[in-house]
Amino acid sequence: MAALQFDLQFTDTISKARAGKIITDHGEILTPVFMPVGTGGSVKAVSQQQLMQDVHAQIILGNTYHLYLRPGLEVLEEAGGLHKFNGWDKPLLTDSGGYQVFSLSGTRKITEEGVLFQSHIDGSKHLFTPEKVMDIQRIIGADIIMAFDECPPFPSEYAYAKKSMELTHRWMARCFERFNNTESKYGYSQNLFPIVQGSVFNDLRKASCEFAALQNATGNAIGGLSVGEPDEQLYENCALCCDNLPKEKPRYLMGVGTPWNILECIALGIDMFDCVMPTRNGRNAMLFTSKGIINIDNKKWEKDFSPIDDGIDCEVSNFYSKAYLRHLMKSKEFLGLTIASVHNLAFYLHLVKQAREHIINGDFISWKNEQVNILQTRL
Repeated sequence: MAALQFDLQFTDTISKARAGKIITDHGEILTPVFMPVGTGGSVKAVSQQQLMQDVHAQIILGNTYHLYLRPGLEVLEEAGGLHKFNGWDKPLLTDSGGYQVFSLSGTRKITEEGVLFQSHIDGSKHLFTPEKVMDIQRIIGADIIMAFDECPPFPSEYAYAKKSMELTHRWMARCFERFNNTESKYGYSQNLFPIVQGSVFNDLRKASCEFAALQNATGNAIGGLSVGEPDEQLYENCALCCDNLPKEKPRYLMGVGTPWNILECIALGIDMFDCVMPTRNGRNAMLFTSKGIINIDNKKWEKDFSPIDDGIDCEVSNFYSKAYLRHLMKSKEFLGLTIASVHNLAFYLHLVKQAREHIINGDFISWKNEQVNILQTRL
């Protein structure tokens, strides 16, 4: 069992973009990396085989809140953890459930101890404390787990954001104490990342980065962004966090975002991303492609028999036509949801792989600037 290692291999000379390698007991992850979101142990409408063969995913996510409620800890523990349960033998990351709990604003109560909330499934009451969230994530068994945090909404008053951040810091300390006094359950190393908060206030973000860095974790996460703030504030706070978090540790920006958001944040020094956007938008007929954005519902694609996207390395994107996918979506055939989701995920993975290659080749910024314009074009 070895703790997560990060090998920073290349840094862009013009921007702060980085290419590195994360090493876990379940394998290596080349960065920058995009991580498909598998909320309840499954990436919606996409099989594990498709994630490996078509999407080329290196790591996927599970969600602590959802997995705790269903299938539940007893099933996961008896299975031998989430890797064994869902058959994914590469790295896994779990978020703390904090974001999901706090999105249930009408049915939860925050105290110093933790958060009392009602299940969205059956209305039953549960208490998440920092200690319990560590125990739950130990049982789920992800390679990378998250500290329990409060994610303040946007916009937040300064006083609320400060109070929320200070609570997150006290919870963070409790998470690390519990984590350091417990063992990984399944014979491989788990790694705890703290989460930086502070809303869009620069002094709070800086203070939160400094507190997170004191935990001396194997990596650091940035939360509370991409929650409704303008892109300019996302980038400003992202840059500030990258400047104040350790350079030798991977930086994970949670829940971001559009393809152009990802490229801009890579330029600022982010290494890891996740977002539900590729699958959620795909299921709603929006495709991200190497030429721009497609609404596959539009009649203009009805007789377009060209591939969905022959500019990326994905058999699904190369094999099926736009016309056929439009037909499937219009007919509400489940296959359409799968094709759109696989394509969008493959596109995201293709994009970050390209970014890595351009960082290594030394022409990242010129390529990024060109791509940002192409990616936002509506076809």
